[in-house]
Amino acid sequence: MNLSKSYNFVGDVQFSLNELRPRCLYVLTLYRISLLTDARDHFYTDLKIFGYRSNMNAKNVLNYAADQEARFVSIRFTDLPGSWHHLTYPIEQLTEDSFEDGFGFDGSSLRGWAAIHESDMLLVPDPTRFWIDPFTSDTTLCLIANVVDPITKEGYGLDPRSVAMRAESYLKFTGLADTAFVGTEAEFFIFDEARFHNTQSSAGYYIDSEEGHWNSGREGDLPNSGYHIRAKEGYVPVAPLDTLVDLRNTMSSVLGEVGIDVECHHHEVATAGQCEIDFKFSNLLHTADNLMLFKYVIKNTAAAAGKTATFMPKPLFGDNGSGMHCHQSLWKDGQPLFAGDEYAGLSEMAKFYIGGLLKHAPALVGFAAPTTNSYKRLVPGFEAPVNLAYSARNRSAAVRIPMFSSSPKAKRLEFRPPDPSCNPYITFAALLMAGLDGIQNRIDPGEPLDKDIYDLPPEELKNVPSLPGSLDEALTALENDHEFLLKGDVFTSKMIERWIRYKRENEITPLRLRPHPLEFSMYYDI
Repeated sequence: MNLSKSYNFVGDVQFSLNELRPRCLYVLTLYRISLLTDARDHFYTDLKIFGYRSNMNAKNVLNYAADQEARFVSIRFTDLPGSWHHLTYPIEQLTEDSFEDGFGFDGSSLRGWAAIHESDMLLVPDPTRFWIDPFTSDTTLCLIANVVDPITKEGYGLDPRSVAMRAESYLKFTGLADTAFVGTEAEFFIFDEARFHNTQSSAGYYIDSEEGHWNSGREGDLPNSGYHIRAKEGYVPVAPLDTLVDLRNTMSSVLGEVGIDVECHHHEVATAGQCEIDFKFSNLLHTADNLMLFKYVIKNTAAAAGKTATFMPKPLFGDNGSGMHCHQSLWKDGQPLFAGDEYAGLSEMAKFYIGGLLKHAPALVGFAAPTTNSYKRLVPGFEAPVNLAYSARNRSAAVRIPMFSSSPKAKRLEFRPPDPSCNPYITFAALLMAGLDGIQNRIDPGEPLDKDIYDLPPEELKNVPSLPGSLDEALTALENDHEFLLKGDVFTSKMIERWIRYKRENEITPLRLRPHPLEFSMYYDI
């Protein structure tokens, strides 16, 4: 293999191999740098990523693994809340039969999944998506798997990826369209340090970034450049204010190597390292797959550079949180269906799709904004879309119609409430089901709101419905409004009930029971 390919690895002055060696978990992880060669030699010179190809099969995967001299295979799958897990096998364990028979595993220890008496599951790899892990010392082939019930041989009812696959199947069954395209804008923070603790007698957290404006008066051994980003003034500055451009370049390069096409990257609005890297849209299932891989690359690339990345919606008080705007469009026989002569160049179908999103939005955010922290982002005044309206160009509306292009192929809807803590398979499926319900029932979204919602007088604002103010309220909305999700058996009542129970028992109740540090400031001397 040719080892001549090189990159500018986050700036040669800032990060040397000697500085990375103490981080034992990340030796050789900065894109598989070989310690036996120059630090700028890269492993992936001739790597050809197949990406998503419908004609890929088990033989293609095995031939690719042999060409790359893979020693191990990592089988990836997603739990109910939305975290990736994997099992790793010697490459000899991967055969053509593996793509039919799968790999057995115990599902009882995963969050929200099977009870101990029904824990046997199968991981059946999907041969249409594979890549080499950029962060392992030994060459490791990666595959994404569906979780299958070993008895029925059907997709496990609580497997998020199976939900997304059923949503795509249901779309075709309706005859309305054959493809749902989804594109995301997943924002995230890169910090220099993050620590937190919660014990019986104390609780607290600490995050820091050299970019943070609170460091403008910092003293110490390292010189203070004086370049720090003020709160809410971090949108697309150049260096030296933007200290992360080289790291984002490297992230983008690695994303390209694993088959994710980056379109643009930039610093986001918040101080202290808020970033956005946009990648190309795809169909619903593949965009969800790509988002899981995207988060994996971002976190591990940051760690290799001695930093820490988080997709937590609101880690920073007093500044913008991280959202994940979801762009959606429907196509049939290769033709776009959302372009027409209605408002903002939309078709009637697109308007009804908007009607479905707005009608079911309080329930949708039970999946799309699924953490207690999400509702610290969804508050007025921080560019968060808490009011349920639609508009062309107006970014304060829950649904926006981008107007960058007049091409019918570019016509799409942007649903803005979701954040990157969501499970993408479940969220994208729920958004599609809401939109289809709007089309099927011809739900009128009402008149567009082409005003700044936050500047509306009270008499006008009272007529604009809003999102739930907490996760508990969103889950109650989901309890009361989920029939549209059950069509075509895309979602099941069992899965929705399990989701709601898990969130209330494992996230809402623990937070409600714990004293908050701010309460001591407000009430200790009462």
